Amino acid sequence: MAAWTAFPYDNKAFQYSAAALKKQWPRLHAGDAEPWPEDVAVIKAWTLFHAGKFEQACAAGLAAGGDGITVANKAQAIYAQYLEKKEKAKLEMFLEVAERAHQQQADAPANPNAWYWQAYAIGRYSQGISVAKALTLGLGSKVKQALEKTIDLQPRHADAHIALGTFHAEVIDKVGRLLGRTQGADAATGLKLFEKALKLNPGSAIAMIERANGLVMLEGDKRLQQAEALYAQAAQSQPLDAMECLDVEMAKAEMAD
Repeated sequence: MAAWTAFPYDNKAFQYSAAALKKQWPRLHAGDAEPWPEDVAVIKAWTLFHAGKFEQACAAGLAAGGDGITVANKAQAIYAQYLEKKEKAKLEMFLEVAERAHQQQADAPANPNAWYWQAYAIGRYSQGISVAKALTLGLGSKVKQALEKTIDLQPRHADAHIALGTFHAEVIDKVGRLLGRTQGADAATGLKLFEKALKLNPGSAIAMIERANGLVMLEGDKRLQQAEALYAQAAQSQPLDAMECLDVEMAKAEMAD
């Protein structure tokens, strides 16, 4: 596989020591509710991830094994979503993450992020091949079930609430409310999930962005002004790591369009 594209922004502020990372951990992981690791090798992998060294973080996480698989999956999934330019490579990376997360579920079935990263990867893969096509392949139900399992295991998993809200919104947007019901999609449920995510992680730029997208998909132009306000708020967020920086830059790009 070709070398990964380097993180394109200044990352000096995101290069944490282990002690500094531990101090910032509750804020940095308010989205995924990942507990502080005890394994020094896993901590090292996380410091690489937060600095935007996604390829090194993935390799370090895989080498560490155990909870390091979560770092590897997050690093590869975030890299694929934001920085991989080749669509074929991006889709292949999502499938790899989904497969690793599936194996992680077998090894650690009570780990919420084993379920979350499978759902995230399949969800992003589905967007890449088209949501409508993914639904015909049965991928929608896999995403929904894995996200519901994540929330069952960790009710404070804000990112799973975002992703599940996005599932409801995208299915309804692509196939309509009536057909959406056959996939388990419901507009009111989607809106509640977005609200819950922001209550769990109120400073999250990605929660604001996805809620904005969801509002427009579910309720149309009448929510456009509220969506624009959410984008503006996300664009003004102060990122604490490379992933948050990518979210903020995405919001800025949306505001510029």
